[in-house]
This record gives sequence, C-alpha cells and structure tokens, in this order.
Amino acid sequence: MQRRALLIDRDGTVCEDVGYLDRPEALNLLPGAVGALAAAQRAGFQLVLVTNQAGVGHGRLDELMLDSIHDRLRALLDEGGARLDGIYYCPHHPEAALPRYRVECACRKPKPGMLLRARDEMGVDLASSYLVGDHPRDIEAGAAAGVTSILVLTGHGRRLWLEAPSPPPVRPAHVAPDLAGAVDWILERERASAGTRA
Repeated sequence: MQRRALLIDRDGTVCEDVGYLDRPEALNLLPGAVGALAAAQRAGFQLVLVTNQAGVGHGRLDELMLDSIHDRLRALLDEGGARLDGIYYCPHHPEAALPRYRVECACRKPKPGMLLRARDEMGVDLASSYLVGDHPRDIEAGAAAGVTSILVLTGHGRRLWLEAPSPPPVRPAHVAPDLAGAVDWILERERASAGTRA
C-alpha cells in the first residue's frame, strides 16, 4: 500500500548549512524543525530525507562518517518526537575528487532518482506527497517526480529566490519562511482538501 510522505532536504532545510558538514557535532537543527516534522508525522506523513552529499565524492568525509552524522540527526529528531522513516543520499558529483564517485548519476538533485527510490523501496505515493527544500534543484527534482514542492527561505533559499537576478527554472507550489511554515501550509492544504471531499 502506498503512503504519502514529506520528502525533506537536509542542509539549509532541517539543519544549518555549514558548507560541507563533515562531523556529527557540527550538526545543528534549525529552529522549529523538530516540531514541524513531528506534526507532519502525526498527520500521517512518512518522513524521508533526500540529500545531495557531494562532500563524500570530494573526499571531505566518507560514508561511515556520513552515517554517523545521520545517526546524530535521527537522535536529535527522536528527542523531539519525530522519526525519520528513510534516508536517501547522493554521494556523486560529475567533478568528484574520488574517481568512484565521479559519475553523472540519476540520483543527484535536480534529478529525481532519490525520490523514485523512495517510491519503489518505501511505497511512497509521490502524487500525494510533498518535498521541502531550500534550493531550486530541490524544486526541480520534485517536479520531475510529480511531487508538490515547497521552497523555504532558510539556507540558500532567500539568496536564490528573493535575491536572484532571474526566477528559477521551476516555480514551487509555495514559498515558506522555514520548514515550520512549509508544514503549516501543507497541513492547511490537506485540511482544505479533506473538507472539499467531505
């Protein structure tokens, strides 16, 4: 049975964007992120992280360290009542320093590969799901997978949306100040939709 999901970018959306996050202790959640994710989960959404991690390909950290970082992320979210149902990451980059990661893959956003894997492996119903991210490539990936996408103004969002010289190639369904605002919009949209069907 397919289930709807909240597909979330990591850096700049759930936690502070510090460039290449290369150790667990450097991970800090953005204000309101835990409560927002817990609210989405209570509303019946699976929580699925979808994150580009080219730092692996560039040799800034290895996949074991990335696992440790994600263990800390899970622990911090658990403390606030939110549980990640899945984590998908792309370690590739066309110009990666490490040859085994130097590929033009199908998973690096703006390509939708991670979202399609979540559909195939977790039973995510993409058509009834949402993606939240701080970068136009997140919105492009969501559009390519048929997901309703929201841009947040944390992380790169403000610079790439409000201050960009030209609009991004794909417009989001909504622009929110942060993850909490995005989830508020999603839940209100879902309530309005349920009222229409009643």
